[in-house]
Amino acid sequence: MTDLFRNAFRSHPAGVAVITAVGRSGPVGLTASSVASVSADPPALSFSLSGSRSAEQLIEAGTVVVHMMDAAQVDLVKVFSKPGTERFTPDMNWTNLPTGEPLLLDAPWALRCRITHRVPVGASILLAAEVLEVRAVQGNSAPLVYHDRAFHRLTEESRIG
Repeated sequence: MTDLFRNAFRSHPAGVAVITAVGRSGPVGLTASSVASVSADPPALSFSLSGSRSAEQLIEAGTVVVHMMDAAQVDLVKVFSKPGTERFTPDMNWTNLPTGEPLLLDAPWALRCRITHRVPVGASILLAAEVLEVRAVQGNSAPLVYHDRAFHRLTEESRIG
């Protein structure tokens, strides 16, 4: 059943986000495809994390920034998706918000959130978060999705309806 479950979700495209926070020894972040809208009023979202040192520190954080990424940031997304890669280097165009969280300045959308619930589910933790602030950087890049263990760009040619 586990293999069938994994195969089902490999065939289901998902948006791509990089989630950042202040960790025990500085900025921490990772790539996630589990971000989902929970409520528009009040604005809230959820995501799940498991397994890595970065995930452990994000789970402990009081606030996070959820960066919704597009195809122009695929190289950055890949860096945050691989354990052990150097993150938050000067060439990544990032800064700290006045509240301390790391902000990736080129992300089309950045949602600063306060974690409200942490729910253990199997080997993962489901986090629910209240959206405190939304930052938008308008760009013209195509959306980025994760499908079948790879990143894909959505284009106008991929539209079917």
